Amino acid sequence: MELDGIAVTTLDGRTTTFGEWAGKVRLVVNVASRCGLAPQYEQLEKLQRLYGDRGFTVLAFPSNQFLQEYRDAERISQYCSQTWGVTFPVMEKVWVNGRGAHPLYRELTKASDASGRSGRIQWNFEKFLVMPDGAVQRFRPQTPPDDPAIIALIESALSR
Repeated sequence: MELDGIAVTTLDGRTTTFGEWAGKVRLVVNVASRCGLAPQYEQLEKLQRLYGDRGFTVLAFPSNQFLQEYRDAERISQYCSQTWGVTFPVMEKVWVNGRGAHPLYRELTKASDASGRSGRIQWNFEKFLVMPDGAVQRFRPQTPPDDPAIIALIESALSR
């Protein structure tokens, strides 16, 4: 799966590619401020602080696909920083399913979860752990960011 050439835009309007974080362990998450799973932001930030200086980053992609995200970038940014103290990159709002899905999500959703299922994003806070070699591990929304399986994969990749 070739992801690094895919264009992404940060919440503040800077366009780059997913490859800006190449060589790192990247945890890609579709987030939504008004979702019942939003407290996962706290765990995501803890992972960022714990592993960020070792070659890891969370990359958050706000999405209103499930009608639980604010409309404007300023409100999303304010929510992330003031409510959760987010220091990891937050991208512009995207669609994660359907014809309008962001190209990154069109690729990521080809990855299977532990049950062997690929395809559509089920809900907010679905996670894709992208390893430095490009391998992708998929975790469904109810799996917390600090789940032992995710931690083990992060630590294994960072110790290489």
